[in-house]
Amino acid sequence: MTFGFAPSAAAPSSSSAPTARLLEPEEWAAARIPLLRSPREVVGGLHARHRPGPATAIVAVLDPDERLRASASFTHRGAPADGWRYRNALLDQLRRVIPHDLRRRTPVRTAVLVYCRAGDARWTEEDGAWMWGLRDACTLHGLRCGAYITLTRDGWHVMGEGRGGRRPHALSEPEPVATSEAPPPPPLSGGVASDMLRRAAAR
Repeated sequence: MTFGFAPSAAAPSSSSAPTARLLEPEEWAAARIPLLRSPREVVGGLHARHRPGPATAIVAVLDPDERLRASASFTHRGAPADGWRYRNALLDQLRRVIPHDLRRRTPVRTAVLVYCRAGDARWTEEDGAWMWGLRDACTLHGLRCGAYITLTRDGWHVMGEGRGGRRPHALSEPEPVATSEAPPPPPLSGGVASDMLRRAAAR
C-alpha cells in the first residue's frame, strides 16, 4: 500500500508545531480501520445531506448494517492542525447528536469522518491530525473508529484504502440519494465547533 505526501496550506509543518497530535499513514493502516461496504453510498448520502463547502467536516455514526444513525457538520478555519483540538470538536458534535456507548464492552456503532478541503487526495499533516482526533473521539464516546474520507477537487478518497471516486467532489452539487428507509433526524450543522476551535487557537 502506498501513500503520497503533500504539505497542506492549512497544516503547519511538524517543525512549527512540535506538539501536534497526528497519525502517519502507516499508523492509520496498522490500526485496521473497518472497511466500508459501500463507501460511495455513504459519501454521496452525507454530501447530499450536508452540502459541505471548503474546510467542512462531517462526522457520522453508522449502525452495524451501515445505516446512518446521526450526523453533524461544522467548519474549521484558522486554527492550527492539531489532533487534540479536532478531537474536542468531533466529540462535542457527537455528544450533541447521539448518546455514548461507553457501557458496552465492545463498540457496536462506527463513526466516520468526511473532510472537504483544498488540494489533492494525497495525505497531509492536516489529515493526520483529523485521523488522530477521530480515533480519540471514538474511544471517548464508545464508538468504533471508522473511515476517514477526504473530499477534494479530484473527488472523494478513503484514506488508507485506495478507494475513491470522482463524484461527489469538493465543488460538486449534491445528487439526490434514493432510499426506502425512514430518514434519520435532520443533520446538525453550525458554528459551535468552529467557535470552540477559534477559542482554543486563541489561547
